[in-house]
Amino acid sequence: MGTFSIWHWLIVLAIIVLLFGRGRISDIMGDIAEGLKNFKKNMSEDNSSQCDQRKSINSNTEKVSNKHKFSDTNNVG
Repeated sequence: MGTFSIWHWLIVLAIIVLLFGRGRISDIMGDIAEGLKNFKKNMSEDNSSQCDQRKSINSNTEKVSNKHKFSDTNNVG
């Protein structure tokens, strides 16, 4: 009694199609697919911007460390 057979799911699917219609369901699925594509696109843009930020931070720390190296050699001599 606790599990659903394939016939239960087919009846539920038939009721959903009758309530919403085929066109409405395909529109909803298209909207969901477009939302997923936009989400993936934005996630990849965020990852690339984070990589760019890390590169700029690394280059800035290298510049600072190079300044300290030059200042140390100038103070010694």
